[in-house]
Amino acid sequence: MYRIENDLLGDLQIPENAYYGVQTQRAIENFNISNERLSNYPSFIKALAYVKWAAAKTNMELNVLDTTIGNAIIEACKDIITGKFDKEFPIDMIQGGAGTSTNMNINEVVANVALEKLGHKKGEYQYCSPNDHVNLSQSTNDAYPTSIKLALLYYNEKLISHLEKLIAAFRAKGKEFAHVIKMGRTQLQDAVPMTLGQEFEAFAANLEEEIARLNNNSALFLEINMGATAIGTGLNAVPGYATLCAKNLAQITGHPFVKAANLIEATPDTGAYVIYSSALKRMAVKISKICNDLRILSSGPRCGFNEINLPPMQPGSSIMPGKVNPVIPEVMNQICFKVFGNDLTVTFSAEAGQLQLNVMEPVLMYSIVESIQLLSRGMDTLVDKCIVGITANEEHCKSMVLNSIGIVTALNPYIGYKNSTKIAKEALQTGRSVYELIIEQNILSKEALDDILNPENMLGVSE
Repeated sequence: MYRIENDLLGDLQIPENAYYGVQTQRAIENFNISNERLSNYPSFIKALAYVKWAAAKTNMELNVLDTTIGNAIIEACKDIITGKFDKEFPIDMIQGGAGTSTNMNINEVVANVALEKLGHKKGEYQYCSPNDHVNLSQSTNDAYPTSIKLALLYYNEKLISHLEKLIAAFRAKGKEFAHVIKMGRTQLQDAVPMTLGQEFEAFAANLEEEIARLNNNSALFLEINMGATAIGTGLNAVPGYATLCAKNLAQITGHPFVKAANLIEATPDTGAYVIYSSALKRMAVKISKICNDLRILSSGPRCGFNEINLPPMQPGSSIMPGKVNPVIPEVMNQICFKVFGNDLTVTFSAEAGQLQLNVMEPVLMYSIVESIQLLSRGMDTLVDKCIVGITANEEHCKSMVLNSIGIVTALNPYIGYKNSTKIAKEALQTGRSVYELIIEQNILSKEALDDILNPENMLGVSE
């Protein structure tokens, strides 16, 4: 069963029970691109509904929207925010038209839900119109980016909760391994001793910095261009709308939104997305580096570093019996590579803005949210299927320290760099230990040497 709706291009059949309308239907037919539907992104739908709520509230307060219709719009938005109508958002996340399809999707659903609340049938838009009432004082060019910014604030909060879980897991391992002495390395060569606990605590500290970076960068989303309408001039919005709408959106969402200082500048500007995406990339770079370290530290088990054991998750080869691969760090690496690529997409999308509008915001939004979701799922997988199950090969770590040429560094203050180099070179050439050579050549007494080369004495961290 269908109902007939029409637009600029003519009549179109709409499923009778659908709350969306003709422009959503055209988007369904035009954009079968990513196979990712708006219905899969409830936080974005929620943000769209909040923006329409704030707009209706503002229009009523400025006496340009009938209160009966306005209140029905607000109640419809509240229902949409609960997730009750998520399936009514079937359009592709990647679309032409600068987000017009998404804006009209929310306008149509809000209008039809409101119509039923007013006692009318779907499609009877003379009583509540997607354009004349729900979209009053707005354009896609201000409502859509404002909704993106609100949605990204929600996604950022979720991302940070997953990041905090990963940090806590590394910190717990740092405490567990605090007593495990091992050799630190620079340029993949032996350097000086440290503890495995220090290494894992450094992972935690390295990632903890990203919380402030993400929050600082996401704060740029609080400046919005509601009231700009088409290009920033505010055409069709009454005086005072922009400031009041930002205030109302802040009040109903709890986020301190403010009107952009220059709406013409703000309408095509995508700088906030660029810098936030760069924070995602920076975090991904760090996580990928840590995963590289985990793979190196667990390499072996007989012919590699073999300092730690990662939980065995699956057989590693179709031809090599007994082989187990570090599949969880590997998949996290690949997630990070995808984030790098998405950041490049965001860069190109932002650069592609022309004159008074950037029409590439759909793929920009999609890329950022995909990065957030991949990182969130990946971090949980990394914690649950890898980090918490890591064990240390304690005796092996200690033996490598005691047999390392690297501990000769501790002798520099006592015998000088030149003598230390000579001992190190001889140890390498002969295969003998630094300890043996120092005693044999009477450079230091056994007692003094034991004290200097005690690994525990070389673990201090400068204050």
